[in-house]
Amino acid sequence: MEKLRIEHQTFSAERALYHTVDAVIEDCRVAGEEDGESFLKESRNIEVRRCFMDLRYPLWHVEGLYLGESEMTPNCRAALWYDSGVTIERCKMDGIKALRECRGVKLADTEAHSPEFGWRCRDLTAKNCTVVSDYAFLGSERLRFSDLDFTGKYAFQYCRDLVIRGSVLKTKDAFWHAENVRVEDSVIDGEYLGWYSRGLTLVRCKIRGTQPLCYCEGLRLVDCTMEACDLAFEYSDVEAEIRGTVASVKNPRRGKIVADGYGEIVKNDSVYPLFAEILVRKPQN
Repeated sequence: MEKLRIEHQTFSAERALYHTVDAVIEDCRVAGEEDGESFLKESRNIEVRRCFMDLRYPLWHVEGLYLGESEMTPNCRAALWYDSGVTIERCKMDGIKALRECRGVKLADTEAHSPEFGWRCRDLTAKNCTVVSDYAFLGSERLRFSDLDFTGKYAFQYCRDLVIRGSVLKTKDAFWHAENVRVEDSVIDGEYLGWYSRGLTLVRCKIRGTQPLCYCEGLRLVDCTMEACDLAFEYSDVEAEIRGTVASVKNPRRGKIVADGYGEIVKNDSVYPLFAEILVRKPQN
């Protein structure tokens, strides 16, 4: 069945293409004085290419969406909600709350500058993307990221089943209360990393910032480095192999930490019994 083609048009009215099915929309603008919302609500099997969106709520309850080489301005708030089967490639997403309650999302080569980005999504993958967001991916599940450049404040809180590879994360309070998270070959630069997490594994990562990895359960560090990481591991259940020196370790609860050295080891004022081993790596002959 040949798809309906919609080209070189401007849409400004509310629900301009409501419940459109099997369509290709190319080189169009969603903008204008009518200030209409919900451009493609309740649509199915839609391709949107090289479009400009300047109005709110354009893509809600869409099933089967391809969005390519398109731009969403800061006025395009809450752009994709309750969608499924979504592919987004080579796009710029600038509106607040750009992606929420969606499932089956693939992002590639895309830039998102969006506060509260990616909340409560499931089965989301992203490759070679840049995300700037104060509060990103809250409560989302089954996430896979590679070559992610992230800048923000509170990332991946309450996430479950998350894998990140080859990425740079500049953030504070990342991975709080997260479960079953694995980060490989990445830089994590921020404060208060991973508090209250369960099953957080960091492999060959560079970790920077104050008071990381406290109150963790099932925490593992494999061949990681820690820079300016003071008061680390407080009350955590941890197995860690660290290359280089750790600025300070405070009151780890259980497990074993091995590093080449420590600026300071603090064991006082603990409200819990402490059973963790803190060891200096023996030099190899």
